[in-house]
Amino acid sequence: MQDLLQKGFSLGLGILVTTKEKVEEVVGELVKKGDISTEEGKKLVSELIEKGETSRKELEVQMGRIVQNILTKLDLPTRKELNELKAEIEQLKEKK
Repeated sequence: MQDLLQKGFSLGLGILVTTKEKVEEVVGELVKKGDISTEEGKKLVSELIEKGETSRKELEVQMGRIVQNILTKLDLPTRKELNELKAEIEQLKEKK
């Protein structure tokens, strides 16, 4: 499960990097053509990257909720519950 989440995160990060490069490329072309100034281009790149980062964070929160919902539906024990059970087992062993 964690491997799947890691792959999903890596994919998202890869898309973010690719998108950043593409944004810089497209804005660079606009600057070369003279459609916008260098300063406007820098500002535009910054704004678009910021919006992309905000979207990424929102997606991460949504993915977290989805994963939590799935785990709840699967009724899997949490790490805390497992640790509590281990502690109880150790206590029972010591009483013998």
